[in-house]
Amino acid sequence: MGAVKTKRMPRAVRERQMLDAAVRIFGQRGYMAASMDEIAELAGVSKPLVYLYLNSKEELFTACIRREAAALTEAVRAGVRPGLPADRQLWDGLRAFFAHTAEHPDGWSVLHLQARTHGEPFAAEVAAMRAEIVAFVTRLVAVAAREAHRDPDLPEHEVAGLAEALVGAAESLAAWANATPGTTARQAAATLMNFAWAGLGNLMRGEVWTPPAEPA
Repeated sequence: MGAVKTKRMPRAVRERQMLDAAVRIFGQRGYMAASMDEIAELAGVSKPLVYLYLNSKEELFTACIRREAAALTEAVRAGVRPGLPADRQLWDGLRAFFAHTAEHPDGWSVLHLQARTHGEPFAAEVAAMRAEIVAFVTRLVAVAAREAHRDPDLPEHEVAGLAEALVGAAESLAAWANATPGTTARQAAATLMNFAWAGLGNLMRGEVWTPPAEPA
């Protein structure tokens, strides 16, 4: 009798399995320590098949970064419903961010830790994702500030720095939350809202803190 033929799996499904395995291995072991043998074994395929689909370890890692970055960006965008008050939009966006990073800790490790520490082209991929999220948050804060000040021409750079700081704080807090058992996405989002919204609220009311004068 001839060998039993196994059902051929669609390329997209097979590739997703490989990426799932790669994200897990890269996220837990790091880019340098991860091996293609481990990834192939976890995906249930041969190592030559991984190379056939994704060419090299570098290209596999880049594919992981792109997939995880796109998923995180989409999660944040999908979490924000237009038309709600500014604080509610920011809250929903932060909660979506922390929920996604908590549900995909290996993916967050790939983006926040691994990709940033291994140079180009990996860092550039993450920088592009981060710039998109910062721009999105900047628009949220800018709209709220313009409405509060009744000034449609309020320069975007006035709030761009706040958005940058907010995203940076969210990134650090997500890493901390994932390493701290019992911390929920809702708790992390509430922590950042309590820290940030009070300051943003003062800005909306025109109560801007002024640095002391430089000594003569």
